[in-house]
Amino acid sequence: MTRQIVLDTETTGLNPGSGDRIIEIAGVELFNRRLTGRHFHTYLNPGRASHPDALKVHGLTEEFLADKPRFEQIAADMLGFVRDAEIIIHNAPFDCAFLDAELDRLNLAAFKQLVPMVTDTLVMAKMQFPGKFNNLDALCKRFGIDNAHRTLHGALLDAELLAEVYLSLTRGQESLVIDLEAPQQHKAVAATRPLDTFTLPLTCPSEADRIAHDAFLQLLDKKSKGQSIWRPQPAPSPDEQLQKSVQ
Repeated sequence: MTRQIVLDTETTGLNPGSGDRIIEIAGVELFNRRLTGRHFHTYLNPGRASHPDALKVHGLTEEFLADKPRFEQIAADMLGFVRDAEIIIHNAPFDCAFLDAELDRLNLAAFKQLVPMVTDTLVMAKMQFPGKFNNLDALCKRFGIDNAHRTLHGALLDAELLAEVYLSLTRGQESLVIDLEAPQQHKAVAATRPLDTFTLPLTCPSEADRIAHDAFLQLLDKKSKGQSIWRPQPAPSPDEQLQKSVQ
């Protein structure tokens, strides 16, 4: 049984070291790769204004946040919700740095020391799609996840979208997981399952394909001054083989 929490935060800026604070935090629960409907979500009063660029991203004004709780008021509930779960975050170092700063103000341990594991979906996405845009919007588009209602960043909405992205990133992996509670059952299934058989298709090149390929090889010969290794070489005659063996 696997319990996971997909977590996201919104902040007043980019640098917790200069005093930027968390203003929204949300987590949605996955259990055995299914959304359970349980979630944690709260806005926070950071006691400071958001950077203008950050405000354009999340739209959470000082006036809106003025009557919201402080982080210390929700810390116990938040930690209780994530405890004993794998935490899934997109660009985890960013969110963890802000969580660490907030927890440090309360003389608590760093976030990663309070949960079993933190998984970074940005790292996963970069491994699967190297050289491509891998922000949340790009991944939603790539996996066909509807995010048309995401006009501003919001922690709860982003956590819900990220949960779908994570399931898409890891689709198929569940078939590789062995159920340790019933190993004999898996052995029995494996023993009775017939081997898959299939025939690889064989496609012969057309005459036009051969002509185009030969033209390309001639170009390689020209560019490499006759040193191209891609053109098939004729097999040496018996006399040539004998001469090489004598040498």
